[in-house]
Formats: sequence, structure tokens, C-alpha cells
Amino acid sequence: MFLALREEVEGALESALAALEYPTDDLGIEEPPEDVESVLASSVAFRLAGEAGAAPPQVAGQLADEIDTDELTYVAVVQTQGPYLNFLPSDAYLATTLETATEADYGHLDDREESVVVEHTSANPTGPVHVGRARNPIIGDAVANLLDAAGYDVERHYYVNDAGRQIATFTWAYETFDEEDLEDEPERDRIEYDLVRYYRKGNAFLEDGPEDEVEDAEAEIEAIMQGLEEGNEEAYDRVSEVVDQVLGGMTECLARLPAEFDEFVKETQFMRNGDTDALVDRLQELDEAVYEDDAWQLELDDHGIDKNLVFLRSDGTTLYTTRDLAHHEWKFENYDRAVTVLGEDHKLQADQLGQTLELLGNDTDQLENVIFSWVNLPGGLGMSTRKGTGVDLDDLLDEAIDRAREEVEDRLDDRIRDDDLDEEDIERIAHQVGIGAVRYDIVSKQATKAITFEWDQALDFEAQSAPYVQYVHARCCGILEEAGFDPTEPLAAAGQAESLDLDAIDADLLETPAEQDLLETIARFPAVVDEAASDLEPHQIATYTREFGDRFNTFYRECPVLADDVDPEVRETRLALVAASKHTIANALSVLGVAAPRSM
Repeated sequence: MFLALREEVEGALESALAALEYPTDDLGIEEPPEDVESVLASSVAFRLAGEAGAAPPQVAGQLADEIDTDELTYVAVVQTQGPYLNFLPSDAYLATTLETATEADYGHLDDREESVVVEHTSANPTGPVHVGRARNPIIGDAVANLLDAAGYDVERHYYVNDAGRQIATFTWAYETFDEEDLEDEPERDRIEYDLVRYYRKGNAFLEDGPEDEVEDAEAEIEAIMQGLEEGNEEAYDRVSEVVDQVLGGMTECLARLPAEFDEFVKETQFMRNGDTDALVDRLQELDEAVYEDDAWQLELDDHGIDKNLVFLRSDGTTLYTTRDLAHHEWKFENYDRAVTVLGEDHKLQADQLGQTLELLGNDTDQLENVIFSWVNLPGGLGMSTRKGTGVDLDDLLDEAIDRAREEVEDRLDDRIRDDDLDEEDIERIAHQVGIGAVRYDIVSKQATKAITFEWDQALDFEAQSAPYVQYVHARCCGILEEAGFDPTEPLAAAGQAESLDLDAIDADLLETPAEQDLLETIARFPAVVDEAASDLEPHQIATYTREFGDRFNTFYRECPVLADDVDPEVRETRLALVAASKHTIANALSVLGVAAPRSM
């Protein structure tokens, strides 16, 4: 409803400005401070004061007089407060919000008929996923969820680097060494933990092995790379045997977050089908193309990039970025928009890629990047798959679950444990809260800011963390269950044991500030989704959930729903408000990829 109200305010302001012969290019619409009763305000009078030859408060008064609220549905009153115009909501605004928010898909916007491919994670398939890269799948999955909720047709892609020197080295090592050559046991019973030992052994051998044997190994690694470049099926099969196994294990790890993918796109696809060769020919024809230092490069200085893009080595092999250029042109052919989630260490590469795509004649307005900074653990632990140091994502998730389990058990008294929650329930909640805490803590921060993950903050049930927000959903479910409703079903579902006539619900009965603040916060949710999707900033949804949690908890403290002395009509209306709250917070958490527990 907030989107509809905003559209109505925009139309009313434009008409008033036009009637007074003022320009309509900037309406100055903004959300007012918390101590102002309106849901929208306009500062347009500031801009017009000079042109009107009058003080801003006088201009604001002129505009207010020009707006006829009798012609508006969702705006009841237009008030001036100094130079500001404040728009107060109508009863219809609150009533319609309450009605629509009790629908299970509340907050999901209409289909935009626009396709978006979101590429994220794309970690090299050389071993377990490490914590240092955890922000990519968490932010990437949230961005994809956000765009999906905003009405886009979204596909989630993982771009697989299966053609570089690292993979050729891994393939050689896997074929060369036996189990008895390896010095350690797998850290986990999963395939990528087993195979990464070959990769580490291979790199150690190349650094310290006998010189003649290292030369033979380097020649074999080069042959694998050349074979891939030439589209040799045998070379592709050899590499795929390693890549597919490791990628399968990495996928199991990412599914724990959860972060799942619609397609795994291999870079060798664009070598085997001829796209990379054709692209190299086009690159060599560009005015920026030069052959220097035994490689073909693009000089991009004139385009504001002070480092050349190398796209072809002297031995005829291409580079990752070369193949990624072909990959992106494929995206442009198949999708309306292409969003890529990248670490800050890839920013230069992203700039080079975007500029080169433009030089090749592509519409780079289709391309958008989400750049993120790093997640640090206390103590500054380093991450390196090659050397086998650092902290795996699996380890972080295991510890999150363990810590959450301890926290949940500390909060349970014997009565609750015996009557309501068994060990299976506790384990479920531990997974939902623990993994939710990791995801929420990471996605709730602006992506460009480096963060340090702290357990005490992430798992604080009282602070504005994942458990704090998840508890709101659990409380909503508890109220609905106590009233005889199945919280997993809409209130009006045929299978509900109790009945609630939503058509008879009267939002006018929600008279307290706590009720009205909560309902107005619910009304804003679709607009928050719309703006966050436009900015590709899922942390805006997390910010909203914290505000929502505060509003709901105030309502929970001040407005009893099921108490014996509550009027039956008020009771039913408050139940509808609780159901609307449940759908709102569940869908907001869903965007963030955080579970919404039924009980905690």
C-alpha cells in the first residue's frame, strides 16, 4: 500500500505544482522523522522559494491548499509543518494494508517481465569453500532472492573456472599421486576435502620436487591447458573428472547456507564452441590492441583504466578474463540484465571487462556489479586453499549451530523442554538460529564495508541480530497457535480449525499508537523491497527487519491479543495484525535467506 500511497502523493503534488505553474521535475518526497505522524513528506517548498519569491512555509501552504484530499484514496490529510508538507494516511490505507498483508506472498511485487541472471560465488573448484569467501554466496543469494521478490525472472548462476592453470595443476596432481603419497587424512568425509589433498601435494611438489621431474610436470600441465584451448575432448574429460567431483562437494557445503544454483556455466563452454576464438579475433582488431611483452593486450588508459588487459598469451592460450568476455556476451544474448557479485579484489578486472565489452559494441547498461569487502574473523586468520590454511565455511557453520544449541538449551526450563520442545525441536532451532545468525550478520552490513564477525553479537537474542528478528516470527506463530490457527496456513484457508472473517475485520479498531505504528511499518514492506532491489542492496531489508522487530515487540508488550478482557472484535482484528506481521517478517527473512522458526 505504501507504493500506492506514494504514487498518489506524487500525482497530487505534480497536479498542485502544475496548477501553480511551478516546475514538476523534483517533488522532494521523503520519509518524515519518527516524531512526525505522516507517512510521507515533501520538502519541495525549499526548492521553489526563490522562484516563488516567498518563504518556504508560505509556498508549502499554497501547495497544501491546492491539494483536494477528497479526490484521494489513501491520503486523508495534508498538513504543513514549516516548509514541509506532511501526508497523513486514510482509514482506507490502513484497512487495505491489513487485508493484503494477511496473504502469504505479501511483499512480493508484480511480474516485471524482465529476466536477470545473478552470478555469484564462482569460487575456483580447487577445494573446500573458505570463510574468506563466505560473503559472496550469502550476498549473492540475497540479491537473487531480492530481485525475485521484486518481480524479476531470476536465474542463479555459478561460473566455473575449469580452464586455468590451477585446474590443470590439480588434474595433473590427481592423475600423478596415489593415496599413499599424501601426508594427511581428509578433514571431512566429503569429496572436496579428499581431493584437495592432491592439489596441495601437487603444488608442494612443483615448489620443492626434483628439477627434472618438475620440468616434466610443468610440460604436462601446459599440455592440458593447450588441449583445453584447442577443444580437445580428452583434455576436457580429464579436467572434468576433477572439477565435477570437487564442485559437487562445494555445492553440498553451499547448500547448508543455503545457496543453490540454477546453472553451473563452465568457462570451457566458450572455448569448445568457438566463442573465445572469435572474440580474440575481434579484440585484435580494436584500436586499443597492442602486442607487448609477449602477449596481446588492450591499452585502456584513454578510458580511465591505467592497467592493460592481457587477453592472449604468446603460446596462444587465453586468460580467464578473455573467456569471461565471451561468457558475458552470452549473458547479454539470453537475459535482459546481468548482475555479478564480486569481491573488492576483482574491481579492476570488472572495470576492464566492462570497458572492453563496451569497446566490442555491447550495451553495458545491462551489466551491474555488486562489489563486497571482506569478512574478518577475530584474530585475522588468513585463507589459502593452496597452502591448506584458514577456516572452512563448514567449520564456521558447525560452530554456529553448536553455539546456537547451547544458547537455546540455556533458555529452556524443564517444563518447556518436557511439554513443548523435544531434542529434535532443539536441533532444528539450533540449525535455523545458528546458520541464520551467520547469514544475517553478514548480509545486514553494507556490502562495501569490511566487517569482523563476532559470535556474541551474531547470536544475541536481545540485540538486533538474527535471533531477535526470528523471535518475532516465533511469537507470531505462538499467538496464532494459541488462538487455534495453523500459522503455516493463511488465516482464511479452508483447513483452519478456527475461522476468521477477514472481510469483517475493521482496521479502525486498531486505535493505539503501537498498533498503528506496526501496521504502517507493514505497509512499507513492498516499497522497501522495491527500493532495495533497485539499489541491489539486501542490507536494506535487514535494516527494515530490525525496525519491524522493534515495532512488533512494542505492540506485543502493550496490546494483548488473547486476554479474556479483550473485546472479541478487537481480538480478531489484532489476530489479523499478528498474521500480517508473521507474513511480513517471514518474507523479509526469506529475502535474506534466513529461516523463520515456528518456535524458539
